[in-house]
Amino acid sequence: MNSDVSRLSTFADIQAQSPFVEKAVPMKVSSMRDFAVAVRGRRRDLGLSQADLAARVGVSRAWIIAVESAKSSVEFGLVLRLLDHLGLALDVAERGSFDNVSTGGSFDLDSHLDEYRGL
Repeated sequence: MNSDVSRLSTFADIQAQSPFVEKAVPMKVSSMRDFAVAVRGRRRDLGLSQADLAARVGVSRAWIIAVESAKSSVEFGLVLRLLDHLGLALDVAERGSFDNVSTGGSFDLDSHLDEYRGL
C-alpha cells in the first residue's frame, strides 16, 4: 500500500488523496454475506489491508476477517464504527423503498473490482 495513504486517518483523507476511490454505490443488504461482500469491496477500494482497517477501527484483524467471512456474531456497535471508517452508512427503510438499488444477488464484486483495477 502507498505509504502516503497509510498515514491518512479518515476515509475523507483517503478519498481526497486517491483518484481511484469513488463514491460507494448503494447496495441492498439482505444477508450477512451481502454485508461481508460490501465491506471487503470497500476496504479494497480504499487500498487498505485487513490489518490497516483493523487498526483504524480499533479492532483485531481477526474481527475484520470474521466480518468479511460473514460471521453473524460480530458486535453491532463495532459494525457501525467499521462503516464509519469505510465512509459508508447504514440506512434502514421499509421493504420496497430501495427497489432500484442493487441487491448484490449474483453480482461478483471481486471480479468487478479486478476488472476495474485492470487486473
